[in-house]
Amino acid sequence: MPYLAKILLYPIKSFDGVEVDKARVLSSGTLEFDREFAIFDERSNFVNGKRHAKIHSLRAKFAIANRTLSLQIPGSNSEQVFHLDREKQAIEVTLSDFFGFPVKLQQNSIQGFPDDRERLGPTVISTATLTEVASWFPGVTVEQMRRRMRANLEIDGVPAFWEDQLFSPQSDATVSFRIGNVSFVGVQPCQRCVVPTRNPDSGLADANFQKIFVTQRQATLPDWVAISRFNHFYKLSVNTIASVSSLETMLQIGNEVAIIG
Repeated sequence: MPYLAKILLYPIKSFDGVEVDKARVLSSGTLEFDREFAIFDERSNFVNGKRHAKIHSLRAKFAIANRTLSLQIPGSNSEQVFHLDREKQAIEVTLSDFFGFPVKLQQNSIQGFPDDRERLGPTVISTATLTEVASWFPGVTVEQMRRRMRANLEIDGVPAFWEDQLFSPQSDATVSFRIGNVSFVGVQPCQRCVVPTRNPDSGLADANFQKIFVTQRQATLPDWVAISRFNHFYKLSVNTIASVSSLETMLQIGNEVAIIG
């Protein structure tokens, strides 16, 4: 029986995630606290993993209930603890010093700052998929692959690439599924960026990562995959939209997962 095995939130875009037992689906369809904050430069561009590999060397811990961030700056022997709401300016000063240019920490508690601004639901992947993909790269653990892919919801009790059933062969159609009492539609496979090619701790890129990934992804596509949705094979996990009837409801670890119809 497919079930929800992990919920991962990323309170600050491109920072480390935090694993939680339950998460609320907001009125926008996003998960509460996920990508609630993002860092911007003076030109209003994201300061994220796509543009700045240096961000990978930051270590962040979040205490969501207390609204605190514990930040470990490379070369520092101690963590700095900040309140996310009351000490934004202090966070900005610390991060500006780290990056070497002025940054601003902006907040959007309604829909956050997701990569896909049209499909605001959580990204979905299976534990078996992460295990399979990690096996393609010697020395890369499942946890490291999880940190590279940065999906929100992880499904267990299923084979690798089970989540590829959650999008339709037709680009103008969707697939309905339910996690506990929350209804979603799967829209499309998630196109990956440069971030998965990098070591999640050092930011160093593997020059062969994308080539190996594409070759293996194509070679291991299950029969259920809508191959018409793959103009290229550097895609993994599924973008979703939460249905209107599910908004302001909770997801919880252990929820059963079912494809509808």
